[in-house]
Amino acid sequence: MVLAKSKRHKGRVGMLITKRGVLITPAFMPVATYGAVKTLSPHELKSIGTKIIVSNTYHLHLRPGEDIIEKFGGLHKFMNWDGFILTDSGGFQVFSLKNLRKISREGVLFKSPIDGSEEFFTPEKVVEIQHKLGSDIAMVLDYPIPLPSDRKEAEEALEITTLWAKRSRKRFLEMKHPYQAQFGIIQGGLYKDLRERSLMELLEIGFEGFAVGGLALGESRDERNEILDFILEKISENSVRYVMGVGLPEDIEDAFKLGADLFDCVLPTRNPRRGTVFTSEGKINVRSAKYKEDPRPLDPNCDCFTCQNFSRAYLRHLFTVNETLAGRLASLHSIYYYNKILENFKREVLAENGLSNLLPLTIK
Repeated sequence: MVLAKSKRHKGRVGMLITKRGVLITPAFMPVATYGAVKTLSPHELKSIGTKIIVSNTYHLHLRPGEDIIEKFGGLHKFMNWDGFILTDSGGFQVFSLKNLRKISREGVLFKSPIDGSEEFFTPEKVVEIQHKLGSDIAMVLDYPIPLPSDRKEAEEALEITTLWAKRSRKRFLEMKHPYQAQFGIIQGGLYKDLRERSLMELLEIGFEGFAVGGLALGESRDERNEILDFILEKISENSVRYVMGVGLPEDIEDAFKLGADLFDCVLPTRNPRRGTVFTSEGKINVRSAKYKEDPRPLDPNCDCFTCQNFSRAYLRHLFTVNETLAGRLASLHSIYYYNKILENFKREVLAENGLSNLLPLTIK
């Protein structure tokens, strides 16, 4: 449900009510591909305001396998995380492992990047894997394509995505998971009419939420925003709207102001492990020699653990000697920074509507 809508743009504050609890949106999801956000513990994630993470169905199936995770009571208990978990479907691997897969209307034949063994993913199998993982939100198997793409390719991917969505929903309803929600994924490339067709077909099938997929795959910022501006408002107001893979702070702000609720990307953890972090003063690479004697924190306007306790000089030193702590401290700042961006969005929208008194409830 929507708690408040901005009076200046299409951004909103909402709440997703589940048996696990209430997730207040907008929210950013750090990527925990194998059931862990690289270098950070669940306790640390919670301490910096993280409420939901995204894990990878394809990779968890390969290692350690959904049967093992199920024996431990599901992914939440396996990794000791009591927040929300969204599991993607393996759809991104359809894109990223292009040279290791073959697509048919029946499903996707993957060649494992680990040992070369073959694995056939059908929409039904993906639902069954996610059922055993026990995530709170399960994404359907979809067919994303690189951008730009021609219309024929985009239409073919859309048709397969819809076919898979129908089969995914049927199997999902048959399995009757006690709390899991299932989201459909809108495809259609940069063609507005195909995007609208995709959404209408998914609405007919019926899902608990909807994601805009197939973006951040080669298009310009303006092209992406044009599609988001067109399609997000066509999703029913009380449905969660998830924009997949959008991760630069400015891109998240764009998407939020166009009506998006959920976001995910590897950038807030991948970049910091290489020394690059986002700050209120712009992006910096703390490995640079110019920070060798710099006493300032990564971000003078940040109150995270890293910025309150360590200098740029110290962090540069840690990176220089390849100390693992470097990536951990930089990642702590980076995810905290992203969470603060979303918190500020909530703060602004609630204030516009005279609801600032709700802020403690939305960020605790």
